[in-house]
Amino acid sequence: MASLKKSIFFTLFMLVAGISLAQEADSTVVVQADTIRHPVVFFQDTIFYIGTKLGPFDPSERAASFSNKLDLLIESEQFDTALLSTTKDDLAIEILHGDIILGSITTADAKYLDKDQEVLAEEYLLAIKSSFKKNHENRSLIQILSRTGMLIVVLVIVFLLVRFINKGFNKLIDFILLKWHQYFKGIKIKNFELLSAEREEKLLKALMRVLKIFIIAVLLYLALPIIFSIFPSTKNLAGTLLSYITTPLKGIFVSFIEYIPELFMIVVVVTITFYFGEFINFISGEIERGNLSIPGFYPDWAKPTFNLVKVIIYAFAFIVIFPYLPGSESPAFQGVSVFLGLLISLGSSSAISNIIAGLVIIYMRAFKIGDRVKIGDTTGDVIEKTMLVTRLRTIKNEEVTIPNSAILNGNTINYSVEDHGAGLILHTTVTIGYDVPWRKVHELLIKAALEVETVLKEPKPFVLQTSLDDFYVSYQINAYTLDSKKAAKSYSDLHANIQDAFAEAGVEIMSPHYRAARDGADLALPPKYIPEEPKPEEKPKTPETKAPKTEELGEDFEDSTYS
Repeated sequence: MASLKKSIFFTLFMLVAGISLAQEADSTVVVQADTIRHPVVFFQDTIFYIGTKLGPFDPSERAASFSNKLDLLIESEQFDTALLSTTKDDLAIEILHGDIILGSITTADAKYLDKDQEVLAEEYLLAIKSSFKKNHENRSLIQILSRTGMLIVVLVIVFLLVRFINKGFNKLIDFILLKWHQYFKGIKIKNFELLSAEREEKLLKALMRVLKIFIIAVLLYLALPIIFSIFPSTKNLAGTLLSYITTPLKGIFVSFIEYIPELFMIVVVVTITFYFGEFINFISGEIERGNLSIPGFYPDWAKPTFNLVKVIIYAFAFIVIFPYLPGSESPAFQGVSVFLGLLISLGSSSAISNIIAGLVIIYMRAFKIGDRVKIGDTTGDVIEKTMLVTRLRTIKNEEVTIPNSAILNGNTINYSVEDHGAGLILHTTVTIGYDVPWRKVHELLIKAALEVETVLKEPKPFVLQTSLDDFYVSYQINAYTLDSKKAAKSYSDLHANIQDAFAEAGVEIMSPHYRAARDGADLALPPKYIPEEPKPEEKPKTPETKAPKTEELGEDFEDSTYS
């Protein structure tokens, strides 16, 4: 009996001890659990705690994520309690703000807090709404005031910068004009004044004003994104405006970096072409100056040949560079190239013919700069030879431009080709009647030619009798000269001397055609050269001259007429 009582007492004691130990264990777990809970903060208020893990995320990470998402919604002023909702799946109940998942409530969370999962989700929603209602109005007012203040500060800074730039540029212009006024002397190209000193100063002021306006415009444009970013509702617009500048600049920078290998290739080709052109230029200069002689290659061919070779070199260099040009592979670039090529091919047929004719003329060596030539009906000195045209200055100081194709298709007379040789032969024809001895005519013509200043004494002038006509003989005087550019003056002097010589000798010149019925009329001579008539007893007998009949001379006959 006593042993039975002892066993019952022992059993009760162990039961009480087990219950007390279990209570102590529960209390220990709760304390440990309380020590690892992490708060979810909204408007600086702790609205609830998270104490369990979710997958790889520990309680602190879950709580921080929940808090950050709520803060972002508040900062962007997108938070709306009407958008708060929950959704349940097999794993957890999600708390949503629109389509954004703020956080999750798992069965472990509910078990940890010894609450129903759905009830706990509703408590979380209620806590979020209560905190927003309590703090939103105060926070919104503070945010509006702070953002308004920031806007005012930005506007004041922009205003001060614009004013500083405006005044600074005005002072800079005045400083430049005052400090370097003596350097404004205008811009001249030879004798042509491109810009006067006054216009140069005005141009500087205009350029500085344009630069000032450009800088102010850029400043205002950059200020707009800052202003729009102050208010959340216009923050997206700020990013859009800023992207209008940053996106092109970024694209340009990236394109430039990617284009560096092609650019390097272009630089190498251009450098090689430049120095090769300089080498060809040096060689042509040496040939033109006579320092370098190539058999069969004339010095006056050096410059045009160099120009031709230079065109070929540049064309070849362009063909090499073309594939490396920016956008050369784009259809637009290729289409424009084909269009320009078509225009050139259709519109340059005459130009090409003139260029080919210019090359032929150069290598024919028909004339050179400074020569007195006759091209078609134009006589003058060559002042310019180009690939397209040749320019002459006539003795009347007229400048005549002749296409090279016309020169190639016509005849060209070069009067200067014998300036350093035997000389150019000046020649003119007079007609003298049969009654004058031809030896006398030769003597008078040679005498008249030798009195011309530019005519050479040796070789001596000579006379050719070119025809025996019905009423006169044609005599051609030929005289040498080494100054072809004074041919017009020489001809004038020669004609004047011929008139004087024949008049002094009493010889009648029959050109232009002079027809007379010899009925005792006066001779066609200047009065002072007409000899006095002899006295009647001394008057020599002259053979009778039968006057031609009017019918034989024609209807236009008059007794003393020039025709």
